[in-house]
Amino acid sequence: MRTYLYIPVLFMLFCTACSNILDKEPLGRLDADNYFKTAQDAIQGVNAAYQPLLMNNSNNNFYWTFGTLASDEALAGGDGSRPGIIQIDIMKHNASTQEINDFWKLNYAGIVQANTVISKTPNVDADEDLKSRIIGEALFLRSYYHFILVQVFGDIPLILEIQNPDEVLVKRTPKTEVLEQVASDCALAALMLPVSYGGNDIGRVTKGAALALAAKAQLYLKDYNSVLSSVAAIKGLGIYALQEDYRNNFYDSTQNNSESVWEIQHSNLELGVGNQLNQWWLSKKVQDGYGFAEVSMSFVNAFEANDPRLKFTVARHNEPYFGVTYKASFSSTGASPRKYLQNANEVSQKSDGGINYTAIRYAEVLLWEAEALAELGRTSEALTPLEEVRARARAQATDPTTALPEITTTDQQELIDVVRHERQVELGFEMHRFFDLVRWGIAANVVDGFVPNKNEVFPIPQTELDLNPNLSQNTGY
Repeated sequence: MRTYLYIPVLFMLFCTACSNILDKEPLGRLDADNYFKTAQDAIQGVNAAYQPLLMNNSNNNFYWTFGTLASDEALAGGDGSRPGIIQIDIMKHNASTQEINDFWKLNYAGIVQANTVISKTPNVDADEDLKSRIIGEALFLRSYYHFILVQVFGDIPLILEIQNPDEVLVKRTPKTEVLEQVASDCALAALMLPVSYGGNDIGRVTKGAALALAAKAQLYLKDYNSVLSSVAAIKGLGIYALQEDYRNNFYDSTQNNSESVWEIQHSNLELGVGNQLNQWWLSKKVQDGYGFAEVSMSFVNAFEANDPRLKFTVARHNEPYFGVTYKASFSSTGASPRKYLQNANEVSQKSDGGINYTAIRYAEVLLWEAEALAELGRTSEALTPLEEVRARARAQATDPTTALPEITTTDQQELIDVVRHERQVELGFEMHRFFDLVRWGIAANVVDGFVPNKNEVFPIPQTELDLNPNLSQNTGY
């Protein structure tokens, strides 16, 4: 979907006054009461609720810092100009780290906007089906913002309606309750949303995206039977399939494809709505690159022999690299990521990349299924979705007859470990790794500097603690 990208002024109307959820007048109520009258008002309102998703420079959305740099996938690199990124990379962050503060504010702004849409759309003079769809979109977006906040902070304030001044100083809600709310709201949203869109509406939240976020929340809750039910519903839609070419998920020309379940849209329009990773992750030895993500050797070594996903994910010595030849000197580790990057001739400015972020793709849905089945002891069944993912990769190997042999073990722990490994190599640099390590309880084993019972979550921003006496800090910070 491209329509929401053109309305930063509308987003500011609702959310400039919402950038700090714990220090404001009635959040969004005055503007919303004056504004929400017509169907177009409601559409523009929900369009604005998509705005915080963008990984652009104006949002300062550093979700990737938590999901990727905090993990064993990458080192911070860069030029030292962003101390917060380095702090997160080496597990020395604190409640004043800028990227942590920005992430909290950005996502609560999205929650406020979504709540405004949910509250005001029923009273709009518009077709009932359209209103239902818009509310479904907003329910999903509110759920998504809450979900990623839980990933980063653990227990968080659960905000489900527009706040009055006497309601703003709220306590944190246990993360299990937030995840249960996410799963419930997404199940409801799925009933209100279409299976697909056409034209300029491509990229809006779909029924499959809502079912998938419900499944992901259920996975985090370890409710594996519900995960399987949600995955079955996703498959039952009959529209998702793996792309033959793994790389199609990361080309500008092949986005929103059959493998895309939930894809955050970017555009290279020199309007600040492009993907900043095109600059932040590009080696600083290449013109306009910042180099703030260098591939760890432990990630490189995690790949099986002749797994083509390694060269599709990572650039190494003497390989083609976005218009130049990559050299080992391009990073301190001798390797850099490829995903979300483009050749210079494909974009008008480096910081405005046109590649979307596919937050959930069908390969991950299959791996959720494999993980849930393995955790339930249904190991023979788990081999089927696991093999589907591996078979796609195998087919792209130089010699498919020897690469990525089919997994046959039915030992439960062995298979759980295999599925976890498959997530690592299939979804590398897609911002899942740190959160996976935490939910599996093994982060301390693989992340340097990780302190158990502390670094599973990041600190609540100090500015929020100062403003709200009902907030409490995470243990160890």
